[in-house]
Amino acid sequence: MDGWVGRILRVDLTQGDFTIEELDPDLAVEYIGGRGLGSKMLFDEVDPKVDPLSPDNKLLFVSGPLTGTGATSGSRMTVVTKSPLAGAIAHSNVGGYIGAEMKFAGYDVIICEGKSERPVYLLINDDDVQFKPAGHLWGKDTWETEDIIKKEIGDSWKARETQMLYIGPAGENLAKFAAIVHDKHTVAGRCGTGAVMGSKNLKAIAVRGTKAITIADGQGFRETVTAILDKWKKDEGLSYFGYTGSAAAVAGNNKRGCLPVLNYQRGTFEGVDGLNWKVQKGLLVSRSSCFGCPCHCRPEYKLPDSKVGERHVGLEYETVALLGSNCGISDYVAVIKSNDICNALGMDAMSAGSTIALAMELFEKGYLTEQEAGLKLNFGNAEAMLEALRQAARREGFGKILAEGAYALAERYGHPEFFVGVKKLEMPAYDPRRLQGMGLNLATANRGACHNRAYTPAYEAFAPPERLMDPSATAGKAAMVIRLQDTVTGLDSAGLCLFPQAAMMPPFQVPDVVAQLEAATGAGYNEEKFMLSGERTWNLERIFNLRAGFTKADDNLPPRMLKEPLPDGPGKGQVCRLDEMLPEYYQLRGWDEEGVPTSDKLSELGLEGLL
Repeated sequence: MDGWVGRILRVDLTQGDFTIEELDPDLAVEYIGGRGLGSKMLFDEVDPKVDPLSPDNKLLFVSGPLTGTGATSGSRMTVVTKSPLAGAIAHSNVGGYIGAEMKFAGYDVIICEGKSERPVYLLINDDDVQFKPAGHLWGKDTWETEDIIKKEIGDSWKARETQMLYIGPAGENLAKFAAIVHDKHTVAGRCGTGAVMGSKNLKAIAVRGTKAITIADGQGFRETVTAILDKWKKDEGLSYFGYTGSAAAVAGNNKRGCLPVLNYQRGTFEGVDGLNWKVQKGLLVSRSSCFGCPCHCRPEYKLPDSKVGERHVGLEYETVALLGSNCGISDYVAVIKSNDICNALGMDAMSAGSTIALAMELFEKGYLTEQEAGLKLNFGNAEAMLEALRQAARREGFGKILAEGAYALAERYGHPEFFVGVKKLEMPAYDPRRLQGMGLNLATANRGACHNRAYTPAYEAFAPPERLMDPSATAGKAAMVIRLQDTVTGLDSAGLCLFPQAAMMPPFQVPDVVAQLEAATGAGYNEEKFMLSGERTWNLERIFNLRAGFTKADDNLPPRMLKEPLPDGPGKGQVCRLDEMLPEYYQLRGWDEEGVPTSDKLSELGLEGLL
């Protein structure tokens, strides 16, 4: 196979054994790889009603055919499982170098199944797979874990070339929003994948590979990549993104009135100047990039007074907004420290920030007392936020409650209306009362509230005037959301990063993606085949969720988005008008009025008999 390496590593943690299997080439072509292939394999092997933290759930690490090839931004690998936070299908994307190293070791997919009797970590060196005791690593944070394993590997394994995935105390303690971390600061964050890894007593996976990835049309691939890179260098939006990273969106979204503030009670933040990415200029020491990406969009900082380490890798927009303005905090350095804690202890910064913001609203309105929380959880209290994060990761004190996530917290204190999320997954940092298309995407995203399943701000917020869609309008949003959802599914499956694709003007250069994919694989891809694969995977994920017990009622937004008008900003007085968009979305998707794919649609996609 070209592009793919054609092998699956299946790890039986219960027996402490492994097998190497051949990847079905027809299946690979149909689902591409990454998220698509992982979703298909999970669907085939795991009962959608399974307890996510039981040994019967599986954890899949799946690269794409463009991962590690030198394709533009071809670094991504997708973690696929059933989410312990949402109960839905989970796919969490991670960049860095781990996906490429997996393929250099000779694997498109690593499947971890069962549960080890004791904590272990995996050492994978091409065909050599070893199970190593990890009792001495249990309780260590992610930064310590990487350093200890690299010391144990030593020169014989070329530790500098070894790439790792690991969990921190949050994953070990089954915090529902625990993450899987790579390279200390690159995170497969959403959906609680770290808790699934912890439930299997799997502390880490260390991978080193020496094999080559073959390309179907080497010269054509090189010429295609070179032409795309030349175009990227001239793109104003991408150049700006590569310089600032996504954190630059904080100021712009505040002006647009779609910034989450005080648990989404407002859309603009008086303290926004303290969160401006330019604040960090005096702290910046370098910029880094993922494999095969010229953007270098990850700034690295040095904080002399920090107690959690010397390397602080750049904040994403979501982190700044959800651990910053949504918690009433306007101190950029405090947010950097909170991000460090999340990465070191292994937590999704988005869900963690949203959960603490909800706790702060409960506290401010008198439903949660200082005696109950053990902390003065008022909005703006950065020290309380940092301590709450530490407690959540270790399930200590009030952290036992926080670790269950925002939905459970709101239910526990009798105020479910304070929860801001979809399918129990906390919402990203774009207010759908202001961005109507984002509201439709959040309501229908298969893994729960996720902006990256259809990045509508590329059209509703950041596009140049000639391509900008009115963010307050609902007309045309269903078709736009569907195309973006199918496109992003294809990107995730191919192994490409969403960010530079979304930053391009115009965004989502599908012809460029397809040209690289076809040159790498020679599998007959064109734009139609690429988009059809994305649509097929989207529908397969939908069927998994339907089998898990989800219904039309779960394609919804929280009451705050539907019933509480924005009190400020350009969107003042607006709510999300989901009811105007959802019926059209179902119709265009080829689903019935209850959101169930019709038999004709399933037949069209080759999914007959799955419902």
